[in-house]
Amino acid sequence: MGNIAFAGWIQIFLILVLGYLAYFDVRTFRLPDAITLPLTLAGLLFNGLSKQGFVSFQDSIIGAFLGYAGLWLLNALYRALKKQDGIGMGDAKLLAALGAWLGWLALPNILLVASLTGLIGGIAWLQWNKQNRMSAFPFGPFLAIAGIIELLWPQTIQIFLLSNLA
Repeated sequence: MGNIAFAGWIQIFLILVLGYLAYFDVRTFRLPDAITLPLTLAGLLFNGLSKQGFVSFQDSIIGAFLGYAGLWLLNALYRALKKQDGIGMGDAKLLAALGAWLGWLALPNILLVASLTGLIGGIAWLQWNKQNRMSAFPFGPFLAIAGIIELLWPQTIQIFLLSNLA
């Protein structure tokens, strides 16, 4: 019983931090290193030292690395083509934190859900703020939402897609 309660408190902590980061990003267009970097370290420590870890320590390390490297590479390619940044590195650090907590196998789901909700939410954001499609909007809230979905309902997207294809 104690192990289940501990994991539940960890989930609540993670949801609260992700909710705060989403709110902060909407208000400031920033994801502070003072939160994203310790969040990454906490995910690595939780999965590496706790018997209730969500994933193996190896999957946590790979998730943190791939989460950051994937968005860093995407931004580097965009910068090479457009001569400007396309995504903030705070988003890459947040995805690294999600990878540290949920493992590298969760990253495709997180990116898919964040991209789909970001597309819809981004259009709504731009309309609401009366901006054109070239204007920036915060992506961190969509990463946070996708991370919460993956935390609470892992692999839901694959199960849904595979059950509808069969």
